[in-house]
Formats: sequence, C-alpha cells, structure tokens
Amino acid sequence: MAITERGELLARLGRLRRAQLGDVRAPHKPLLLLWLFGRFAATGSSATSYAELEEPVSRLINDFGPPVRSRAREQQRAAMPFVHLERDLWLVRDAAGVELGANTPERRSWLTDRGAVGQLRPEVEQLLAAPGTLAAAARLLLDQHFTPTLAELVCAEVGLDVAAMEVAAGAGRPARPRRGGFAEEVLRAYAYSCAMCGFDGALGRNPVGIEAAHVRWHSQDGPDELENAVALCALHHALLDLGVLGLTEDRRVRVSDLYVARSDAGRAVDALADRPLRVPRPEHRVVAEGFIAWHGRQVFRAAA
Repeated sequence: MAITERGELLARLGRLRRAQLGDVRAPHKPLLLLWLFGRFAATGSSATSYAELEEPVSRLINDFGPPVRSRAREQQRAAMPFVHLERDLWLVRDAAGVELGANTPERRSWLTDRGAVGQLRPEVEQLLAAPGTLAAAARLLLDQHFTPTLAELVCAEVGLDVAAMEVAAGAGRPARPRRGGFAEEVLRAYAYSCAMCGFDGALGRNPVGIEAAHVRWHSQDGPDELENAVALCALHHALLDLGVLGLTEDRRVRVSDLYVARSDAGRAVDALADRPLRVPRPEHRVVAEGFIAWHGRQVFRAAA
C-alpha cells in the first residue's frame, strides 16, 4: 500500500522490522535511511547503486552499530539493509530495471554483478520534500536508535544538519521523554564528579561538564534509574557511548584495545584502564551487572 501522508510515513519509520539477532542492536536499516536522507537533501534524489553505497553505509554500521569480528563481514554490512529495507519504502532493481524481491541474496558479488540499484519510492521522496518532513523523519530515527552524542556524529557523517532543518521549518524539537529529576539524582549520587576520572569542575556554584550517562542507552529501553546510570564528564560520557570505554562486571573501567592516541592528553584515557569506578553515596545503588553486560555486548569495541 502506498504511503501518502506525512504521519503515515513517520509511523512506518517508527516500526521498521529489526533483524532477529537476539538481544543485539540492529541499526542497519536506520543508518541506511539516514544516509539516503543525506543524499536526498544534497541532490534531490535517493537513487544509488549498491556498489556506490556499500562502503559508506558499511562504515556507518561498523562505526555506530554493534561490532563484528570478521573483516569480510565489516566490508559488506550494507547488504542486509539494502536487500531487506521494507519495500513500501524502498525499490530495488537490477541493471535492466527488473525489480528484485526481498528474497534477494545478501551478497556483494550477487548485487554488484547484477548492477543492483535502490531508491526510496517516489511517494516517499515526495513526502520528504515537504517542509519539515525530512527533519522529522531523521529525528525520529536518531532518537529511536542512538544516544544524543552519537546522533550528532551520525548526522555529521551523512551530511544532515537536522537542527538547522528544524529551525528552517519552524519545528521545535520535541522533548525526549525522561523521568523528571533523573539527571539531578544521578549527579547528586556521585557528588557532581566524574566516576571515572574525578573531574568536578564548577562555574561559581554551578557544576559544568558533568552529565548523567545511561549505561544501557535510553533509546534501547534503558531505564532512568540509578542502577543504569553513572555521572561522567562530557568526554568520558562520549567515549562510553562510542565504545572506547566500558565497564567490567566488578565495575572497573575498560579501555578498548582499538583506541589509539599520540598526545599525553589522549593517552590519559589509557590510564583509566582497570581503575575502579567511583561508587555513589552509600544510600544509592551501584551500576547493575545486567546493564554492564548489555553495554559490553552492544557498544564496547573489543578487539577481534
């Protein structure tokens, strides 16, 4: 059935089918769509061959999705969303213009040999061209599948300035639903200091650069509770979300073996390895092992 209304399109994007990978995040389709949105914003068309999008979309999935331990898989991770993105949103054809079904193999060689080309359906592109719709669609995918820190990085990679598009369309960004007082509760529990490095800067009486960080992301059903949170400085919050930093079961800091730095400031991150995470005030719960395990499986960048 054709999608003809903005609300219908946003609802459809909000219920994308996810790959059956157990408890593992599968942001492959959202990342493909965001890349296509960036292309559409730049050129007015989302049409692209698989050969053209494979490298940039696979890189997006490798950078912002769960890690895989196979170089061969890293190089062609775009194949899955290219083949399986819902066909009421997306058309895939071969070089002769013959439409390819959802049972098409997820293989680079098969797709490139046939000159596979994909494009968002004309009615979807028409809706995205209406003022505010592209920004709303991108914001929905970013809020559903990533943290705010990663959302900014994804937008930079795909060439989307969602905030500017929202301003141009006169659309305010809706507040993301959070439990009232959650951030302040976390910061008080950790005495307004980073639980990894101890940073406790303030401007006069006001703490600066200290944030309440979810261990299991809010967008991935992580609760707004102390056992799923820790107070971190802005730098270490970003590195936790990126998978540079993680936690062990006994709440010590992990540093990815893939992390490299040349400056003394950069190497200070390495010095955090195996350092015990600061505990909250006695009346508050420490980070729960289940949320630490989720982060270790889904986000932390362990070397192959």
